Amino acid sequence: MNSQQLDIFDDSRDTVLCNDVAVALERRDPVGARAAWATFAEEFPDHESLTPLSVLVEALDQRAAAPFEDHESLRDARLALCDVIEPAALRIFGARAGSTWLVSSWRELAQRATPLPFRPDRSDDHAAALWLRAGDWAAANEAVARIESWRRIPAPLAWMAEARYRMHDLDDAWGLLAELAWLSCERFDQLTRRLADPLLERLRRHFDSTFEGHGDLRDLAWFPAWVLTEKPALSRQLSQAQRALHTEPEQAMRLLLELLGLERQGRHHDVVARRKALRDTHPSLYAAYMKSR
Repeated sequence: MNSQQLDIFDDSRDTVLCNDVAVALERRDPVGARAAWATFAEEFPDHESLTPLSVLVEALDQRAAAPFEDHESLRDARLALCDVIEPAALRIFGARAGSTWLVSSWRELAQRATPLPFRPDRSDDHAAALWLRAGDWAAANEAVARIESWRRIPAPLAWMAEARYRMHDLDDAWGLLAELAWLSCERFDQLTRRLADPLLERLRRHFDSTFEGHGDLRDLAWFPAWVLTEKPALSRQLSQAQRALHTEPEQAMRLLLELLGLERQGRHHDVVARRKALRDTHPSLYAAYMKSR
């Protein structure tokens, strides 16, 4: 607990009573938490911690295991957790301990959401997204795998890329990240910012400052191809991307993969022909490639 939360070394009466509630909450003991909160409220009815503590006590009291009947019920529960319960937990326990305390709540929502099918118009209301919030990467992976054609839908593709990254590392996620960049630049931007991977962040900063495209998020569709001009050693990882929409950015990455392979084989004549094709596809990408030649 940080200085803005409860001070366990403060033996003043209000802090002691407040801590009694917090300890019961940490044990996820609704009866004990309710009793401790009542004692605290009786002695200090105007204490600033009463309201957030009451929210958390109520959250324990209202825990349920029954599956959600529909997406609307799940949405209501998710918004209550995000907008009401989470701020109270962070206020009482602090950022790190509060996030840990919330894991069980996210896990319970995910379990209750498991029977609900994926709906593109309700992409936040699916078990996979909730498993990610709970930090259960394997369960998120399994939930996405049950979605038909998940590789062709931005939300589940982003979930799978994140699950693979969290379970393994960036090398295991490159192919999915490339597919996501081609399918949805916006989702790619959101995910890579959330991952906060040091290598990804360095590459993204360099890309944003040097790549000459449209000047908006649409440029990110070219990011996987551009990465090969900076990090040719990532050829194997990026080659794992499945063929997707056959757009110019995807074709450019395939062309660069072919070029790098031809260079290793010393096939100069074929290299020249492929370089011309790359120049015709995107002059700025061609210039980035030629800088190291």
